This record gives sequence, C-alpha cells and structure tokens, in this order.
Amino acid sequence: MSPPAAQSPVFADLQDAAARIAPFAHVTPVLRSRALDGEAGAALHFKAEHLQRGGAFKFRGACNAVFSLPDADAARGVVTHSSGNHGAALALAAQLRGIPCHVVVPDGAVRAKLAAIEHYGAILHRCAPTIAAREAACVQVHADTGGTVVHPYTDPRVIAGQGTAALELLAAQPDLDALVVPLGGGGLASGSALAMQALAPQCRLYLAEPEGAADGARSFARGALDLDVVPDTICDGLRGALGAINFDILRAADARVLTVDDARTVAALRLLWSRTKQLIEPSSATVLAAVLGNPALFRGRKVGLVLSGGNVDLRALATLLE
Repeated sequence: MSPPAAQSPVFADLQDAAARIAPFAHVTPVLRSRALDGEAGAALHFKAEHLQRGGAFKFRGACNAVFSLPDADAARGVVTHSSGNHGAALALAAQLRGIPCHVVVPDGAVRAKLAAIEHYGAILHRCAPTIAAREAACVQVHADTGGTVVHPYTDPRVIAGQGTAALELLAAQPDLDALVVPLGGGGLASGSALAMQALAPQCRLYLAEPEGAADGARSFARGALDLDVVPDTICDGLRGALGAINFDILRAADARVLTVDDARTVAALRLLWSRTKQLIEPSSATVLAAVLGNPALFRGRKVGLVLSGGNVDLRALATLLE
C-alpha cells in the first residue's frame, strides 16, 4: 500500500490538523504519579492517549485524514490495512463522516481490536499475516472500491494528526527536558518530532522500541532504513516497519532510540496499572520501561511520556499479571 505522493508535513500542518479534528477528538489529560516519579527519579508527565476516542492516539491521524478529503473522494470511502488501533480509528472517523471504510486485517490479529473495527462499521478483508500480503490485499481493495488509501503511519495527513498529541502536551508543559514516545511505524514519533522542534527545541526526543521489533534501532545505527526484522514482541501495536518519511523526520530531529525487552515492558505495564489505576496496553508501557531502564538519561529531568493506547485483549490480562 503506497502512501500518497506528498511532501513531508510541517508544523503548520499540525496546527491545521488540530483545528480540523477539534470537534471530534478529545483533549486528553496529563497524568502524574508521585510513586512513579520516585521510581524514575524524575518528574513524569503522562499524556493519556489511551483515553482518546477509540482507545488510542490513532484516532487523531485517522480523523485528520478522513476530514481532509474533498467530498467527491470521501464518497468513495477509505481503505487501509491494520492489525488493530489504526483500523478502528479510521472506521470511527469514517463513521463520523458517513462514508465507507475498508480494512485489510491479518490472520491472528488481537480479537478485541478486530471487534472494535467491526463495531465502528468497517468492512473487513482478511489476509495472511505478512506485510507483503497486507499490502497486496490493500492494493486490490483500493482497485475494487476506488477508496482513498490512508496508510497507518506514512500518510502526511496521518502524521500531522498524530502530532497533535504532543502539541497538546507541550502547550501544557512547554519546559519539558525530554519527550518519550513509542516507536513502531513512526507516525506518532514523527508527528511528535515536528511539534517538539517548533514548541520545545530544548527538548530531546527518545523513541521507545521493543527489542523484538528493533528495525528503528538498526536503521539509526546504519544511517539508512534497515527493515530486515521479523517482529517478535508482545507489543502488537509496534510491529509495523518504520516508514521512510518517518525516518527522515526523526533523523532531522536528532531522535534517539531506546530499546526495551518484553520483560521490562510487562514490569512497567504492571507498575502503571498498580500506581495509576489506568488500563493501558503493552505498547504504551514501553515509554516507562525506557525511562526506568536508562536512569542516567532521565534522573532529575522533567519528562513527557505518551501513553499510546489502552485496547487490551481482556483474555490476556491474567497472563500479563502472572
């Protein structure tokens, strides 16, 4: 599924996106925890995107993409591939605009996330659980329907929309020393980079990435995209391959990747559940795992952390709590 031909978004696109999605998206709260501050030795400010509509930051980018479309294009609907949160977000945005939504989903995706996609009225198209199969199926659905393809993270409209989460956080906390966001395909990360460069140039951007899906770390180490990674992580929302446009934005922002293993992520997840009483998914916990795993980087600093989503498969809770 090729992204639309367009230039990399700029800060003005984030501002436009914020105005466009304001009637639909929540301004999510920033949460604090004295206990977690003590664990980290830092002042932690959690942007609660698990409380966003659809249960994840993804609604921001999907909403901006859908409501950016001219009426004639919108009438033909939208098409994407997604294992969960982006598909649900696009389906919800399409439902709000009253247009069709087609989502290609891989076999083996989390059932709770597939149920959310269907709940918002999308038409599901199943395929084999590989990126190649997803891309091919998406091309076919696009050809069959004429719908506009909305890539989960390389679409400039999506990147601009995702960046509004950091826009809100930095407007509330302009003196952050560090901003930590999860890294998968890079939509949230690159949007956050654009917001940070404009509003808080003194702030350093850190990208929390699972060790089992560390194409970002490999790419930064080489100075070129290195996507030769077979994802193996409980963080299902972070298994997407880093996009080229996202990589370029993140390199320009001098972002740094911090990898975390699944054991540290689960430990951070349990800490967040027990200390904040917030139900978040494993992908969200990578940011706290990265901070706790690198104390010398964050001790004594004011740190923003984006909790990306809360769509947990309830059947997996017992395993995660063992």
